[in-house]
Amino acid sequence: MFWQKFHPYCNSSAVERIKFCVQESWPEDVLSIALEDICLEKSYQEKCVLVLVHVLQSYEEKTENKLKTVEFSSSLMPRYQLMVSSVLLTTLPLSFPEILNIYFKKKLEELNTMMDGSDETDLACHELFGRSKVSAWDSKMDIDGQETVISESGNLVRNIGKVVRDLRCLGFTSMTEDSYSSAIIWLLKSKVYELAGDDYRIPVLGRVKKWIQAVPLQFLHSLLAYLGDSVDYESGLSGLKSPLASRPSSFPGIGVPSEALLRWHMRLEYFAYETLQDLRIGKLFEIIVDYPESSPAIEDLKQCLEYTGQHSKLVDSFISSLRYRLLTAGASTNDILHQYVSTIKALRSIDPTGVFLEAVGEPIRDYLRGRKDTIKCIVTMLTDGSGGNTNGSGNAGDNLLEELNRDAENQENADYDDHTNIDEKQAWLNSESWEPDPVEADPLKGSRNRRKIDILGLMVSIIGSKDQLVNEYRVMLAEKLLSKSDFDIDSDIRTLELLKIHFGESSMQKCEIMLNDLIDSKRTNSNIKTSLLRTFETVAGQEETEMSHDVLDATIISSNFWPPIQTEDLAVPASVDQMLSDFAKRFHQIKTPRKLLWKKNLGMVKLELQFEDRNMQFTVVPVHAAIVMRFQEKPSWTSKTLATEIGIPVDSLNRRIGFWTSKGVLTESVGPDADDHIFTVVDSMSDVNKNSIVNESCEAFQMTEDEGESSVASVEEQLKKEMTVYEKFIIGMLTNFGNMTLDKIHNTLKMFCAEPSYDKSLQQLQSFLSGLVSDEKLEMRDGLYLLKK
Repeated sequence: MFWQKFHPYCNSSAVERIKFCVQESWPEDVLSIALEDICLEKSYQEKCVLVLVHVLQSYEEKTENKLKTVEFSSSLMPRYQLMVSSVLLTTLPLSFPEILNIYFKKKLEELNTMMDGSDETDLACHELFGRSKVSAWDSKMDIDGQETVISESGNLVRNIGKVVRDLRCLGFTSMTEDSYSSAIIWLLKSKVYELAGDDYRIPVLGRVKKWIQAVPLQFLHSLLAYLGDSVDYESGLSGLKSPLASRPSSFPGIGVPSEALLRWHMRLEYFAYETLQDLRIGKLFEIIVDYPESSPAIEDLKQCLEYTGQHSKLVDSFISSLRYRLLTAGASTNDILHQYVSTIKALRSIDPTGVFLEAVGEPIRDYLRGRKDTIKCIVTMLTDGSGGNTNGSGNAGDNLLEELNRDAENQENADYDDHTNIDEKQAWLNSESWEPDPVEADPLKGSRNRRKIDILGLMVSIIGSKDQLVNEYRVMLAEKLLSKSDFDIDSDIRTLELLKIHFGESSMQKCEIMLNDLIDSKRTNSNIKTSLLRTFETVAGQEETEMSHDVLDATIISSNFWPPIQTEDLAVPASVDQMLSDFAKRFHQIKTPRKLLWKKNLGMVKLELQFEDRNMQFTVVPVHAAIVMRFQEKPSWTSKTLATEIGIPVDSLNRRIGFWTSKGVLTESVGPDADDHIFTVVDSMSDVNKNSIVNESCEAFQMTEDEGESSVASVEEQLKKEMTVYEKFIIGMLTNFGNMTLDKIHNTLKMFCAEPSYDKSLQQLQSFLSGLVSDEKLEMRDGLYLLKK
């Protein structure tokens, strides 16, 4: 009869069972009535058994076999209770544990809803039923509201306690404990997911721990008290206590907890730590992207890992995320580097020893070493003004290098404080709390070195040598200085001083000379202009058409200390050439015996073009200025004639003159020859509108071309030029030996190349050999280089 009340659910399909679960009163009504009926029947039969025992005990006085009768009568009740439990368990439907799970989940969810409707902090100070501890100064309305919630929750726990007691009475103790335990764990997991979410700017762990004390522990304390299982530590009935609970702390509304409740508290907190840890590890990639705004989430993860010790799970999961989401061809090198810096900062907060950073950072470093633009991106990131953040959220004018310098100073100050502001007592306490490095730690690196994580050092380790980074910075600095229209280099001087701290003054000596050249250029320009102005004021009959020397600012460089400069022949207009000549003569007089050698293709020119109906201003490179200034002499030019006048190839002219056609300054038409076009000045805006569509496409093309040009030879170009000297040596070695490995070629060059001496790294040699393979001069098979046949 008891199991028949659950047959409608047990015999239903999966879809029909969902309909049962949706019903608000199911399975409470069915379970409560069924348990009440069977417990009443069991109670009646137990009374009958007690009557039988009483009759047997009366009979004992009249029989000679008194001992056997006593043994039989005393075991009769336990045997009956065991028989009832055995019958129920052997006929147990497979779906009954599922029904119990649904019941406890619904009830605990209802209890949680009640607690969420009130302030958890206040409710934590009350028992779920029984006496309520309400402060005397609370308003009557607040008291009534709290007592109402406590009364409702108390009735709910009583109903649950009654069901648990009846199930225990039937012998379902283990099944019942498993059911409400899984329901509590399920509710706790749901609460952690609800509080954590995708907002990483709010700490979660503290709120979860408060909720554990306010809801599950209060429920368990009340349930155990109702069932009579709660034993205080002050009582001597607790028997042998666990050493883990030798000094339990009191809980709000509970006082000193029982050992069972304390074990529940430890179990729930561990599960909460583990759940939040897994949730944060799964989203660690997004958390690091948002760092440092996501610092609260990082701090929560740190506490969870300290409690659970599952650091290896973090390492494995995060490396997997990096390989699938970051270390791909679609991600730019700049984004990878910024994510790497954020990863260093975040993991340093989690693990100051840097053990797990070594494991996580190795795949990123290996991947970046295979990208050609890694060095350039590192230098750009170190010296730009975005503070190392892609969103530019750093302080104005700051770069990553300044941030790293402040970080290094803070760590040095911390180390200084650790050694100076410490007494003997504190030193002894520190030694007692010393812990060895984790088992994952690299034994070749000491704890002192691992403790101080140098971000810049980790960035340099990607490249392999600081010399390569310095050379790339020198090229970028030269490009930046040559493109300046003024002599404002304060930020560059500040960056250089920071780099000197990290790389030493000797490494940055050439860069320092480059900056000094600009400082000297500013002073020299001022002196020469003043001198030329005085000279021409004394010259009578000066033509008004001549250009004033005030418009010229020369960047005078010491070519021996600058990277190789890209040169291109260019014939500038006669007035400009005369101005440059006068400037050079005056420089030679002031700086004897030094002379100026003009790089006429480099620099910036500010132009104002005057037409019939408009004026236009441009800032262009010299070749663009030389092209448009030729149209002062006559309004139309053919491409071949103009190229000859300027002294550049026709292909280069056709590509560069597209800038002026895109701006509506010139128009292009077909000349007498198919490859010789005619360019004419546009005096009226009406002529511009006719070719607007063509001009827009030309402008986009021209801007792309201009961006690709550089006034300074890149590091790769310089290396290729320097390594060309050794090409004959390499070909000769492969001719004699047939095939050689990279290491053997490298060692042979170091041994026999004395003039010029070979001082290149293995990585530079590999890059050069790859170029020879691309040029089909060499081929590579199974790691061996040999001549192309």
